[in-house]
Amino acid sequence: MENLPVYHGPIGQEEGVRRLGQDGRDGCFLIRNSDSTPGAFCLCVLSHKCVYTYRLHKNNAGSWAAETTPGVKKRYFRQIGNLIAAFQKPGQGIAMPLLYPVTAWKQAHPEAQATSNSLSPTHSSPNSYLQQWPPHSAQGQKSRNRGAASSQLGANREQR
Repeated sequence: MENLPVYHGPIGQEEGVRRLGQDGRDGCFLIRNSDSTPGAFCLCVLSHKCVYTYRLHKNNAGSWAAETTPGVKKRYFRQIGNLIAAFQKPGQGIAMPLLYPVTAWKQAHPEAQATSNSLSPTHSSPNSYLQQWPPHSAQGQKSRNRGAASSQLGANREQR
């Protein structure tokens, strides 16, 4: 997990909401450690000014799954990159397809965010970004901290 550009580590829910709000685009996403379940991770995605959180976990066989909307069949992936690639498509049981990765590198280098809202100088689309990964949850939970994401979105719009 540590090698994934979208993995932000133990940043907590509020910081995750802040980082997604700072990007501001529907479909931007990141992965962080779960606050409530040791050893689990959270896939967080911004959709219509709300952050939705999906628990990611690894089963005993080493495959990854996300807990999505009830009624959507749980799928297992050998590699976390494959799970992310699958959730780029609509109709996968999450609020919004994963479109724009928010990298931990961007957070450590805010000047990169200030000069461009693109993925990176070498990645022009979310698909090209995710293609670098090797081939191969609790129900999505809307963040209760909607005000933080909304206020961050408003602050970003004022700066533009």
